Amino acid sequence: MAGIHNEEDLSVDPDEVDLGLDSVFIEAPRPPSPEATFSIFQGSHKEFRIRLVGSHPLWGHHLWNSSLSVASYLEQHPSLFHNQNILELGAGGALPSLVAAESGARKVVITDYPDPDLIQNIEYNVQENVGVARKGNVAVQGYIWGHSVQPLLASLQDRSNTNPDLNEDLFDLIILSDLIFNHSQHDALLKTCHLSLKPSLTTSRSSFNDEATEASSTASLLTPSILVFYTHHRPHLAHRDMEFFEKARDQGWNCVEVVTQKFDPMFPEDPGEEEVRATVHGWLLTRSSR
Repeated sequence: MAGIHNEEDLSVDPDEVDLGLDSVFIEAPRPPSPEATFSIFQGSHKEFRIRLVGSHPLWGHHLWNSSLSVASYLEQHPSLFHNQNILELGAGGALPSLVAAESGARKVVITDYPDPDLIQNIEYNVQENVGVARKGNVAVQGYIWGHSVQPLLASLQDRSNTNPDLNEDLFDLIILSDLIFNHSQHDALLKTCHLSLKPSLTTSRSSFNDEATEASSTASLLTPSILVFYTHHRPHLAHRDMEFFEKARDQGWNCVEVVTQKFDPMFPEDPGEEEVRATVHGWLLTRSSR
């Protein structure tokens, strides 16, 4: 569920509508969806062929620029995910998760809204893009942001381990690619991240509300992190997108911008400054320490 392209939203104040995920599915029966499409990502070590649903109200039928940018960033920073537990929320075609799975992640849990079309499509992409030896390291689940994270954490449990470390049943990296446009869901996203990310080496869960301090991006790569990549698809609502980071800082997260990358705009005819709509921003979030 990476991104948005809904012309009505360009003129509607999001404060006046419910952008919650449940409300998205209140709709009349739809005709059969168009055929699936495919997009290619040429990684540094292999090619990924990503199938996208033909059409979907949660915009899962696009491979968004942010997803491409996250995938490239992961390849450039393997310490973020190598031998680590990875969670992707609202994954859509799941390209970043597939890159992590193929490049040495310990466990990758890929999620999107629990809609059969979306989940089955992710399962297809795992089957087609992840090697046989690594498929067992990947789990696909339907998940609604802000709900209990126990089903997500259950995928990490190693029942053969007789001396488990509780922190091993949490995530080292959480990926949010083109999700913060959904302004009503900022709190839900942050709640899920808080509950499912490992504590940093220098802090504990009790410091979640501590005052944020500036993080070094180099040091942050070595600590449990959240990658938040996005484009201001609706430039006139950019300030609403950025409220996600204001809330994150208020809740005790360090927020550091690590990527600014230009692409061709996904929808050239859309209103708003083209350079803004063509730019992907990537932020790295870590828990604050005292």
